[in-house]
Amino acid sequence: MISVCIATYNGEKYVEQQIRSILPQLSSDDEVIVSDDGSQDHTLDIIRSLNDPRIVICLNTRHGFKWNFLNALSHAHGDFVFLSDQDDVWLPGKVEACLEALQEYDLVVHDSQLADKDLHVFNDSFFTFYHSGKGIIKNSLNNTYFGACMAMRRRVVEAALPFPETDEIGHDIWLGLVAEIIGKTYFLDKPYIIYRRHDLAHTNLAENIWHRSRRSLWTKIWSRVVVLRHVIGFAIAYKLRKE
Repeated sequence: MISVCIATYNGEKYVEQQIRSILPQLSSDDEVIVSDDGSQDHTLDIIRSLNDPRIVICLNTRHGFKWNFLNALSHAHGDFVFLSDQDDVWLPGKVEACLEALQEYDLVVHDSQLADKDLHVFNDSFFTFYHSGKGIIKNSLNNTYFGACMAMRRRVVEAALPFPETDEIGHDIWLGLVAEIIGKTYFLDKPYIIYRRHDLAHTNLAENIWHRSRRSLWTKIWSRVVVLRHVIGFAIAYKLRKE
């Protein structure tokens, strides 16, 4: 069984196109978990109008992007879990390719095409743009585990939940680094989504990691210290549990 976890918030403009790109790749036994963070527009009406029994809507009570995904993941039942943003488009073959990789690996990240709000592609490889690849230190300092391109085995979700009680660690970097500690991750060098960039997008697109947010340099450095501290703590606890 596959669970696709989508976090929504005021996504009426693009969410229908995204979900319609996902559903044909799923079987009748799979599920799409939509966690909504209190949308004030027609997001939920649009999703309900699709009238697909595979779609399950759950309302998020702890507001924020990270906690919205935590809520979705907490409601997922699948053996394989895919993450999805509300405003991209899945390309044909995504589910099949990820499931094939997950026969050997615990978490897979695939490449994506970068596009504007109208889906005009301006870069064919997110991996090339962000220098994506595995590595705990590498991704603690410069995260390339992007949730919209990730799929994982259930064991990764179970190990990663609950998320660390800090807003300095995103849901996707935590899942990626947990997967590296408990198993194997794989970066699949082929694009399987069109990654739509627009004014309301959550992630700022900047090649230089120090320009991805307007936070101070000190805050950015402290954020990476927090990530490393939690990752080291998880790794030690995991090793002790195995002994």
